[in-house]
Amino acid sequence: METDTIRLLFDAGLVVLIWMIQLVVYPGFLYYEKDNLMKWHKHYTSRLSLIVIPLMFGQLILAVIQLVQFQAIETIVSLTLVIAVWASTFLQFVPIHNQIFKNNSNITLLKQLVKRNWLRTILWTLIFCWSIYNKL
Repeated sequence: METDTIRLLFDAGLVVLIWMIQLVVYPGFLYYEKDNLMKWHKHYTSRLSLIVIPLMFGQLILAVIQLVQFQAIETIVSLTLVIAVWASTFLQFVPIHNQIFKNNSNITLLKQLVKRNWLRTILWTLIFCWSIYNKL
């Protein structure tokens, strides 16, 4: 299987996942009582990380491989978008999830989580569209 096809599969997995998180999971956090949210969050993050971590690392590795194989604007833009998602994840979302994990969440933080996650939703959607465009 070609690198481009494998990459498209990783990108498709992540775009479906982020839209589910954005439209269902994160807004659902608003319906939990604080203690129940913390319990659910521990369960949710440990299980979701089994899916997200391999997909994100796979996407990053494939983007680097593509850049090494073919240095062009297409691969530079692709890797830049992937790095932007990683930066957003670790600079914005890890701290928010840490607050929830420590039972320091509130309605403002949870709304902020949903609002800020639009950035990752848009970035992963752009990455997926970019991969389709470059595959054609």
